[in-house]
Amino acid sequence: MSLAADRTDAPAHRSSGEPRNLRLTALTKEFATFTAVRSLDLEVPAGTFFALLGPSGCGKTTTLRMVAGLESPTSGTIHLGTDEITWEKPYRRPVNTVFQNYALFPHLDIHENVAFGLRRRGAKDVDRQVQEMLELVELEAQARKKPPQMSGGQQQRVALARALINRPEVLLLDEPLGALDLKLRRAMQIEIKRIQTEVGLTFVHVTHDQEEAMTMADTIAVMNGGVIEQMGSPTELYENPRTTFVANFLGQSNLVAGTVSSADGDVVRVDMHGTQVSIPAERAHVRSGNGWIGIRPEKVLVAPEGEPIDAPGNHLPGGVITDVSFVGVSTQYLVMMPWGQELMAFEQNTGRRGILDQGTRVDVSWRPEFAFLLPADQDVNAGALEED
Repeated sequence: MSLAADRTDAPAHRSSGEPRNLRLTALTKEFATFTAVRSLDLEVPAGTFFALLGPSGCGKTTTLRMVAGLESPTSGTIHLGTDEITWEKPYRRPVNTVFQNYALFPHLDIHENVAFGLRRRGAKDVDRQVQEMLELVELEAQARKKPPQMSGGQQQRVALARALINRPEVLLLDEPLGALDLKLRRAMQIEIKRIQTEVGLTFVHVTHDQEEAMTMADTIAVMNGGVIEQMGSPTELYENPRTTFVANFLGQSNLVAGTVSSADGDVVRVDMHGTQVSIPAERAHVRSGNGWIGIRPEKVLVAPEGEPIDAPGNHLPGGVITDVSFVGVSTQYLVMMPWGQELMAFEQNTGRRGILDQGTRVDVSWRPEFAFLLPADQDVNAGALEED
């Protein structure tokens, strides 16, 4: 039996009483040649869907493996509520893991795969529990099939059922959708979130896929170099990133150099290559000196030179479209601005007007409340090339 299967089916000792938060304190993991996780402080509220998001090598999987008991931390602690589990054996933790490779037993049918952990522990009423779990994952009609007869998405649901039937306090998902094709992966994102909502357990999901994290998670921690760059709701991280890494890794951003002119009250005003732009104070993460003005491409409005733009923002003339990409729901433009920088603009294909041609002279604009300002000492390209 593989280690993955052994972990997934291990007994999970659920505490009686109130649900418990998962808390990591100064958690560090050092290997011979590098430090994978650096003094990580993190608390995951009970019953929430939490995502650790970041590129390969950022420390997210190592963090997950320490929670599972598959790696020992160099220092720091792991608690569930008031109980420390830092050094507990994996099988003694109320934690189960679902891996990317499913780790199902090919010689057992689906019913027996899900029942495996309960039978090994001598649990009672196994068949009823398995039936309920297969109903939860909508596979009750497939109970007597074997894993090779099932699709990747169905096998993933079996792996979920087999982990959930042990009633863990925390379910860890290690890139669980990475082996699926794009269409199936998107369907499974919705399915896993539905299951988490129904069972009400704490899910901790490791992924490098930004869309996956934003679709599924209540809270996302963006990791980079063994530390958390920023943590918050998907909306908060996307709309108000605090670092260039988060701005670039979670979606795409236009980052334009500017110098703060004034920071009074609720608005910070910045000189951007001769144009004064306004940024809400709560989205300005520097209040003096130089900074990076950020605006998401879908917030950038483009119109042929001289035509009105439906935005009460700053009007930036003199752009030239250098590239046009039609992607179905939207058209993506690259616009060369007078200061020599290309800005990205995504325009939804509503049919309101035709697609603009390459070489068209255009003006651009955006609403001030959509912009953000980041410190100039941060690398403008951080995170931009990190996506797997």
